[in-house]
Amino acid sequence: MSNKIVDSHCHLNFPQFKGNLKEVIQRALDNGVSKMLTISTKLNEINELEKISNMYSEVYNSIGVHPHECKKYKNLSLEDLLKYTKNPKCIGIGETGLDFYYENSPKELQTKLFKIHIEAARKSSLPLIVHTRNADIETIQILKSEMKKEKFSGLIHCFSTSQELAESAIDLGLYISLSGIVTFNKSHELRNIIKELPVDRLLVETDAPYLAPVPYRGKCNEPAYVIKTAQFISNLLGISFESFAKQTTNNFYKLFTEAKQ
Repeated sequence: MSNKIVDSHCHLNFPQFKGNLKEVIQRALDNGVSKMLTISTKLNEINELEKISNMYSEVYNSIGVHPHECKKYKNLSLEDLLKYTKNPKCIGIGETGLDFYYENSPKELQTKLFKIHIEAARKSSLPLIVHTRNADIETIQILKSEMKKEKFSGLIHCFSTSQELAESAIDLGLYISLSGIVTFNKSHELRNIIKELPVDRLLVETDAPYLAPVPYRGKCNEPAYVIKTAQFISNLLGISFESFAKQTTNNFYKLFTEAKQ
């Protein structure tokens, strides 16, 4: 397949890929996925992530602490994050943000660590990868106030919520990453919001092993399936898959400036 595309968010170190990672990556490449960004959710998995990204030229990694994991990193410092950005395969900060749906970690602690990640994004000049669930208003407030202090780049990962969040992110110069959720039957409102978003600010992702797109819904997701999500969105927007693949890939490299094409 000549139309290369990027999976901008997956978790290749998760147990679902133990023992078959080589095959998973090969299926992605065979389906036209040129690059994959495997995402950090806690610091004690970074050695695994670096091992994967160093083993496969098509894979990059990030560094960060997921909101669910904040309670294990109460004393997280800026340097705890920045030291891992010296690895040339580390191209992003996160995933970080606010998750008030499960609230596995106290809200105040999530907010504190979110702001530390934002500062790490500034200091490293790497984009921020934002997770937000049931916290749109708070996320927007923090992003706006922090952007006023000093600019940083980034994206809203796995966007699936409000038009206000999407518009605020775009206004702040951030990107929107879309997952297989857009293909789900119930996602009418989400699809209507996506139709209004500028295509030069869109990325696509799997969040594998989670959120497999139709027709694989309910199965273990993997980077190869990002093609299905991209095909669905291109149809939704009324543009060719080739055009959408090229645009989102260009967007990825524009945002993740340390990734090599």
